Amino acid sequence: MYDDDDLSLLDPEVELESPLDKMEPLTAESEVAKPNPEVMLALLENPQPQQRMLAARAFCDLEDERATPLLIRLLTDSCPLVRVSAAYGIGRNPSQEAVEPLIAQLNQDWNGYVRKGVVWALGNCRDRRCLAPLADALRTDISAVRLWSASALAQMAEVSYEAIIGAIPPLIEALVQDPISAVRSNSAWAIGQLCKELPSNIVYATAIDALIQAFAEDQDLGVREDAKAALLGVGDPRGLQLIETLEQEGWF
Repeated sequence: MYDDDDLSLLDPEVELESPLDKMEPLTAESEVAKPNPEVMLALLENPQPQQRMLAARAFCDLEDERATPLLIRLLTDSCPLVRVSAAYGIGRNPSQEAVEPLIAQLNQDWNGYVRKGVVWALGNCRDRRCLAPLADALRTDISAVRLWSASALAQMAEVSYEAIIGAIPPLIEALVQDPISAVRSNSAWAIGQLCKELPSNIVYATAIDALIQAFAEDQDLGVREDAKAALLGVGDPRGLQLIETLEQEGWF
């Protein structure tokens, strides 16, 4: 298990932010003039870490399957800024070939920023193999990584029924037990996304029960609101009735 206090490079005030919210544009006109992919591909193998990092960042905007093997190689770069940029780049250019290298890096990288980017990329790969490492990260990693592991598990909705069934239990556990409210909120959102793809069975009912419990009992208003939004999004009759009853009785 990782300890938040062991990672001095993580600022506790910003560690829960999105993997991309610190990724400033390469140029002021990046939205209308994207980098030249040929140039960026060449820079991915530049001997200077700064150039490799900038090139990897460019592929957060560019989609080019030729970059993926080079970005995979950069996951093990000696520079953590290059590794985290490579993870983000793979997240924009996901492939089945990237899954195992991403999992390996998640299991061994000491840098929390890198692991946060890796779990985001794993979610975007939408592969059954991502389920177990994402679930483990949600249970054991630092808060920033747990936050994005919860969001990434929502992508199992596009993988398979079995993947959805496997993702629900760790998300329920996080919704009920995680000490960080943002992680619980993301877990509620992810459960809502997965429930939309489930038939009315025991797993579905258990997930709805967890959302109802969070809506009625969580101490954090934001978590309660996210659980409510998840229930409304699913449209479960039992959940909708409870929301209406509690609001009529003035609970909220």
